Amino acid sequence: MNAVLTPTAALQRLRLRVEGAVQGVGFRPWVAQQARRLVLSGWVRNDGQGLEAELQGPAEALAAFDEALRRNPPPLARVQRVQRSALAVQPHEAGFVIQPSRATAPQTLTTTLPPDTAPCDACLDELFSPGNRRWRHPFINCTQCGPRFTLTARLPYDRPNTALADFPMCPDCAAEYTDPQDRRHHAQPVACPRCGPRIALWAPDGAVLVTPEAGTDAVLAEAAQRLRAGQVLAVKGVGGYHLVADATQAAPLQRLRAAKQRASKPFALLVANTASARRWVELGDDSATLLASPARPIVLLHCRPGVAAAHPAIAPGLDEWGLMLPSNPLHWLLLHELAGRPADPAWRHTEQPMLLLMTSANPGGEPLVVDEAEAVAKLGGLADALLVHDRAILVRADDSVRRPLGRDAQGRPFFPFIRRARGQVPEPIALPGVPADAPSVLATGGYLKATVCLTRGNEAFVSPHLGDLGSAASRQSLVEAVARLQDFLGVRPQAVAHDLHPDFFSSTHAQALAAEWQVPTVPVQHHHAHAAAVLAEQGQTGPALALVLDGVGLGSDGQPWGGELLRCEEGGAKFTRLAHLPTLPLPGGDRAAREPWRLGAALLHSLGRGGEIAQRFAAEPLAGSLGTVLDRRLNCPATPSAGRLFDAAAALLAGVHHNGHEAEAAMRLEALALRHTGLVTPWADAFTLDAHGMLDLRGLWSALADSRVDTATAEAAARFHTSLAAALVAWVGHHARAQQLDTVALGGGCWINRPLRQAVVPALQALGLTVREATQAPCGDGGLSLGQAAVALATLNHDLHRSR
Repeated sequence: MNAVLTPTAALQRLRLRVEGAVQGVGFRPWVAQQARRLVLSGWVRNDGQGLEAELQGPAEALAAFDEALRRNPPPLARVQRVQRSALAVQPHEAGFVIQPSRATAPQTLTTTLPPDTAPCDACLDELFSPGNRRWRHPFINCTQCGPRFTLTARLPYDRPNTALADFPMCPDCAAEYTDPQDRRHHAQPVACPRCGPRIALWAPDGAVLVTPEAGTDAVLAEAAQRLRAGQVLAVKGVGGYHLVADATQAAPLQRLRAAKQRASKPFALLVANTASARRWVELGDDSATLLASPARPIVLLHCRPGVAAAHPAIAPGLDEWGLMLPSNPLHWLLLHELAGRPADPAWRHTEQPMLLLMTSANPGGEPLVVDEAEAVAKLGGLADALLVHDRAILVRADDSVRRPLGRDAQGRPFFPFIRRARGQVPEPIALPGVPADAPSVLATGGYLKATVCLTRGNEAFVSPHLGDLGSAASRQSLVEAVARLQDFLGVRPQAVAHDLHPDFFSSTHAQALAAEWQVPTVPVQHHHAHAAAVLAEQGQTGPALALVLDGVGLGSDGQPWGGELLRCEEGGAKFTRLAHLPTLPLPGGDRAAREPWRLGAALLHSLGRGGEIAQRFAAEPLAGSLGTVLDRRLNCPATPSAGRLFDAAAALLAGVHHNGHEAEAAMRLEALALRHTGLVTPWADAFTLDAHGMLDLRGLWSALADSRVDTATAEAAARFHTSLAAALVAWVGHHARAQQLDTVALGGGCWINRPLRQAVVPALQALGLTVREATQAPCGDGGLSLGQAAVALATLNHDLHRSR
């Protein structure tokens, strides 16, 4: 990697090629500053491969530069590779310059950008310092903070290729941009109130209420007054619009639920800082660090005693809230305005009473709204006013969501993703078991929580969360995400992977693309993809077990699967279904997933207690006839789905008859279980395991059937989780011994369940098993595209070796 340099007149000249996330992080100014500090001559520039530089000076100075590059690169940079080569000395060269970026053919791109990050402390000090020329400027940023991915049209990362292209720098910003000693030296989105962008307040129909010319203060004053009055604002951020309201007032939340037809789905919330968060939730040090990290994810946190009950409209039936801190300057300024415009910049570190609803602005089932035309067309019935700005959002990026689930196998804080988007994308996911020269593959994901994934070498780039594919707009967002990743990475896929289900739009689009590009398709079974996603990011190439628990996915036999124990091998290319959970019928097919009472009825019927259905579910008009439907097996496909078992348990223990949103029943059952604080043991005889490793849960089912909603307690819900965990551990242990395997991957959305995971993982480790979990992508369907890509790569590699 290091070249042997030949001195010429005590000088040496070195060419550097630095690849990775090295654009948009202040890397060129950093190189220039180091070169000038060490009295090196030469130049630096961006191109499609990353960063290129030529440095000339004494060997000792070049060595000092190399040491700084290795030990202290720019904070947001991710250096993947450094190539060095010796050059002939240019004896008359003087000084060091930043050259204009060099255009590169798209197919030769090897660089990437960092994710969007929240404003840094230095920018916030300026934002809230009266007299500073960027006092209360909604678009403040520097080389170490601000939007990157969502405002960049193409690489290399230069202002003409960003959403700031139409905003010429004023003389003061231009002076900062060109000053090597300024922290905004070569900061591409640099701006101020003089050069823009600007904010305005619109009526829902697009009529201007407060013009940009009136000034930021006037716009924010009117916006804050409307929030205090209980109105809902649609606020344009960096990756899309949010719907914002005062969350301490029930009326706007209830109106919003009615307008969005979102009766019970939890709302995300914004607070000013961790001190303010502690006013509402229990916040440990690890969670506080994550909450305040530059990525600014939504973090799911347990409410303090009495808080959830006092504000039931925020997260009905749950004791957990999703909190976030301000991710962009406009969020900060709304809070500042509501706080009365304090003059001391230190206000942002002190506890503030404001609690703002901050939920994604999109009609149900559609993508995030990103521009003003969409906002007027789609948000008029949801918002009372629109807080807009004239800086374009070039890429949709919803908020990332994470949940603390204790510790991982190495004892580190474990915060898996529920949704991976703003603040994380386009950060690549390393694939340790994949060769660096592996062919590129595209994977198009599933149907729910859709993402797409494109690989480049041994890195996987997963798109931001796209949502469910039930609407034409959502399907179009998937098409756009594929094109965006291709342009961004400059690769041409050599295979396209997709879900086994033939009717998913993600599958049909994958097949159309493969035909257009004349490359093969790789259909991947849903649960195989869940397993492969975990194994790929963990670098597990040898045989391993995978326990995959989720709602439903089409199985290789054409039946709905959902509680699977798999053996994965050949680098993930192949799997064998060793066993599955006992099956329950789905009366009404897909309708049963929306109506958990049907699963409760199916469980009773499977135990020979169908006569109890009408009485147990008397509030349901169809309860009296469902027993006949089950007797005759009319539209009652059987499934081993773990998610549907949780639905049945929620119906019988917690009285949850209908899912207002995906997994609501399981979430409310979990919340009930977590209210039990004492020791809990499994139900007696909850399961049996025969000599062939077949798991029987009839004891668990009977215990559920014997429970009554009117007498059920948190202890019963906790015992359900504990009993299921004990059964799973025994089941996995049996097959691990039979297969002579010592590694098990946990995949599927059920593993976001805290009591289940916290019971299963240490018990599996106590059996001597190595447990692999999803850390870089969601364990649910948001990670399917990663798993599909991993299977496609392993399949191509396996086929290549077999042909030799």
